[in-house]
Amino acid sequence: MQYISTRGAAPVLGFGEAMMTGLARDGGLYVPDTVPTMMTAEIAALAGLPYEDVAFRVMRPFLGGFFTDDEFRSLIANAYKGFHHAARAPLVQLGSNHFLLELFHGPTLAFKDFAMSLIGQMMQAALARTGERITIVGATSGDTGSAAMEAFRGLPNVDVFILFPHGRVSEVQRRQMTTPSEPNVHALAIDGTFDDAQARVKDMFNDFAFRDRVRLAGVNSINWARVLAQVVYYFYAATALGAPHRAVSFTVPTGNFGDIFAGYIARQMGLPIDRLVIATNQNDILDRVLRTGDYRMHGVKPSISPSMDIQVSSNFERVLFDAYGRDGAAVASLMAELKTGGFTLSKGAIEMLRATFASGRCDEDETLAVIARHWKTTGELLCPHTAVGVKVAEEHVGLAPMVTLATAHPAKFPDAVECATGVRPGLPPHMADLFDRPERVTRVPNDLSALQALVYERIARR
Repeated sequence: MQYISTRGAAPVLGFGEAMMTGLARDGGLYVPDTVPTMMTAEIAALAGLPYEDVAFRVMRPFLGGFFTDDEFRSLIANAYKGFHHAARAPLVQLGSNHFLLELFHGPTLAFKDFAMSLIGQMMQAALARTGERITIVGATSGDTGSAAMEAFRGLPNVDVFILFPHGRVSEVQRRQMTTPSEPNVHALAIDGTFDDAQARVKDMFNDFAFRDRVRLAGVNSINWARVLAQVVYYFYAATALGAPHRAVSFTVPTGNFGDIFAGYIARQMGLPIDRLVIATNQNDILDRVLRTGDYRMHGVKPSISPSMDIQVSSNFERVLFDAYGRDGAAVASLMAELKTGGFTLSKGAIEMLRATFASGRCDEDETLAVIARHWKTTGELLCPHTAVGVKVAEEHVGLAPMVTLATAHPAKFPDAVECATGVRPGLPPHMADLFDRPERVTRVPNDLSALQALVYERIARR
């Protein structure tokens, strides 16, 4: 199994190198050169297995022997032992032929825990072989940062710096990033948007002298291993609902396109997915591009679903690579156009995307209305991101069972939930003292040189 860059001008890597590298040196994202497929009988055999066993069977073909089977089973077991539901990702019926996949039972109450908990184990195991140390720099719109800090805090071979947009995450999200006390994790509040934070992280990767000096690695969904770990729960949910003997649809609230790209990979592996639906909030660039064929940035409007407040969806580049026949030069040209505001898709590319995905949007008032309605009719408290997904899913429910990914616990966004329902959701017991913990955060400018200087200064202390 080898991995190639979406821009076609970076070295071909094995799984371990791709995981530790993150962003390719040509600025592209790594994808497998071929996607392994599972036979119908292999998919059927997943039904009823523990989540950890499904993860092993789905992910193993992508590893290229980087871990032995026993090593990989142990890493998976360690990754998910801290989850607070025996099923890891339970399904809850929300309506006729409509289900929620609860992805918020991990240590930081968001779907990012599924990938981050495992990538933390895999990276530490890889580093333990060599004794090397790496520096992780990541950007977050709210949930990736806390999941990364939880996964890597206290690990001996890793320093972690997380950039989040100052004043644009919920208080719970912020405190999850600013309260870890371990000296190897650093919360940085950047003056700007998530897109600014993400751009500065990419700038650091593209500064090769800096990148090599600090042994830079990435854990955003630019990292292929992150996407791969998220493929698992599509198989887990679909087989629970009858796949491969019947197709299952999924609706995914998404901003950076990583979570729904994992569903795209699951479909390529042979999972019978009927509809794969993109759900966006008022920052609806992914819905707009499918409707118009134009990828144009209109600026980020803060919302009650802040993890989706994104205009530059990094993982969209991965699906563009396929839409343009795996032509790296064509993708590189589009990404260059994006720096000046956007691009127009070719006729063939937009036809491929429309045949692969459906989409919809949900504004602020609709989000609150969905939360209120489902609290009244089903007793389910939905986080605002999940509510966006539910609204769009209800527009696309067909004969196949529809699964909406419930991406976060409602207690991560208590103000929005309380506004909609009058009920303020409480944090689960393992996080009940979050507001009593001291915070540790550094306010930083949206300036590459200043950020690099801070990283140099912090890692020099270790």
